[in-house]
Amino acid sequence: MPAVELREIIDWLIDGARSAPNPAALLAQTCERLVAAGVPLWRVGAFVRTLHPDVLGRNFIWRPGAEVVVGTATYDMLDSPEFTSSPLAIVFRDGVEVGYRMDDPESRRFPFFDDMRAEGVTGYIALPIRFTDGTVHASSWSTKQPGGFTDAQLAALRTLIVPFSRLGEIFALRRTATTLLETYVGHRPGERILAGQIRRGHTETMNAAIWLSDLRGFTRLSDRLPSEIVVDILNRYFDCQVEAITRRGGEVLKFMGDGLLAVFPVAGDDSNAAEICNQVLEAVHECRASVGALTYSEGGHTVEQFRFGLALHIGTVLYGNIGGGNRLDFTCIGPAVNLAARLEKIASNLQRTVVASASFAEVCGAGSWTDLGEFPIAGFSKAERVYGLADEESLTS
Repeated sequence: MPAVELREIIDWLIDGARSAPNPAALLAQTCERLVAAGVPLWRVGAFVRTLHPDVLGRNFIWRPGAEVVVGTATYDMLDSPEFTSSPLAIVFRDGVEVGYRMDDPESRRFPFFDDMRAEGVTGYIALPIRFTDGTVHASSWSTKQPGGFTDAQLAALRTLIVPFSRLGEIFALRRTATTLLETYVGHRPGERILAGQIRRGHTETMNAAIWLSDLRGFTRLSDRLPSEIVVDILNRYFDCQVEAITRRGGEVLKFMGDGLLAVFPVAGDDSNAAEICNQVLEAVHECRASVGALTYSEGGHTVEQFRFGLALHIGTVLYGNIGGGNRLDFTCIGPAVNLAARLEKIASNLQRTVVASASFAEVCGAGSWTDLGEFPIAGFSKAERVYGLADEESLTS
């Protein structure tokens, strides 16, 4: 490979590979530039571990003339035979390169190479991608060139991997920041924080359907069960709600002990309020069924029945950064949230699973609801008419 062309690719990487806005584009353009410079690449992969509770890492696979394929790997992959018997396992474990020509008898120790030989691959090298924090990730490079890679081509790849790694780390750090924010504060708040909404008082008003729930009898459970069992129960209980909420456009803002606060944004002119509230109702029915079917048995401790309470309201909330000193919380506050909290207590007193404010029930339509009467609301100047799901009538009759 000509030294001048290699230098141009390295300079492009050092300058930030500005034409590549994401990791897939970075891999594709790097490979295309190498091919144009005379390195006959066939299949190239980059494998980067992530900081995510469910996802071990992401992989990017490039082939000539095709889009980069992006995939994810779970933590189970680490114990899979496909990984433990692959060259990449050595790269991740020892941080060293692993390279073979496919006609080398020693390459037979890796079953992974059988498929590559069937594709016509003649040479392969896996190179570590080293981040500045000391973590090791991996890349793999293969060719169909007769005799495999030349010494000069291998030297070029070894030289190139250093600046390539720096850019890979930048993209990985950006994704980690996004993932952590989404994990701990939610998708929409995470977007706002990354966009610079990080100062106390950075707030905005938002119309939203409000979901506020808690687990009935949680205090008694906490008193009689070991703390690790209580945490496990809470996680399973929240699993019954979170997916149903987020799948329908809701945003879980906060877990408060056994409580959950979520919002479903509504258009400023309320034009889609009925649609949003009906999506909320779909989530309600799914969650109610999931919690009703939930049981727990672990370490000799059994809980056969779970009950929860849920209050629904629709109104205007103040959404943004609230806190003191240098500790901020991205949440929503306002009279609408306070009303939802009071309604949840009413649901408990009435032994109802789901109650709604008049404004929420009216938007959804009267068919789903039954009028439970007017109730005084602590901190509010007038009583609030409260509605319960019609199909729960038998629970209080």
